[in-house]
Amino acid sequence: MKILLLEDNKRLNSTITKRLKAKGFEVNNFLDGEEAYKAIDEGYICFVLDINTPSLNGIELLKKIREYNKDTPVIIISSTIELDVIKDSYSCGCNDYLKKPFFIDELEIKIEKLCHIDKDVIEISKDCKFYFKDSVIEIEGLRVHLSTKERNLINLLLSQRGKVVSFESIQTIVWEGNIASIESIRSLVKRLRKKLQLDYIETVLDVGYLFKNKN
Repeated sequence: MKILLLEDNKRLNSTITKRLKAKGFEVNNFLDGEEAYKAIDEGYICFVLDINTPSLNGIELLKKIREYNKDTPVIIISSTIELDVIKDSYSCGCNDYLKKPFFIDELEIKIEKLCHIDKDVIEISKDCKFYFKDSVIEIEGLRVHLSTKERNLINLLLSQRGKVVSFESIQTIVWEGNIASIESIRSLVKRLRKKLQLDYIETVLDVGYLFKNKN
């Protein structure tokens, strides 16, 4: 589970990085916006962006992220109190805004909630549950273990439940930015469907997949 952090304050950057790594996240941290931009397609589950950064500011980087990636959560962190800047952050596609100074615990909570890993268990249906941290699906009391890619795929689909998740988003997040063929994605979905037993995942022709809402 990879996170991109853009923060030009070296001490704060180091503190956030250490805390997130201690929580089990892999963190690619940057002090410079242009350097961060070069790495935005490496399969992150979340972006954490400061606004006032060298070369390319956080708002401009947010716009570039949203040009190709509309699903991955983005958290803006900034000391600004200007309402127009905060509004601009949301209008450009940020999911949450955290004003400096803040407790790192608060950032961790926001990341976990936005990435749907704040719960030990997610109810898929009355008789089917997904345990993210254990990489397990439980169906009528019987547990089925998931591979890393299967776990990341079902978490992505559940985080967008009722919405279409594109092939591009699946490649970016599940394959962590590496190239994946359509056949590889279809094969992964087929394996996950088999483990789920019931047909929760709907194919949207030539676009991607949709995890059905609970009845």
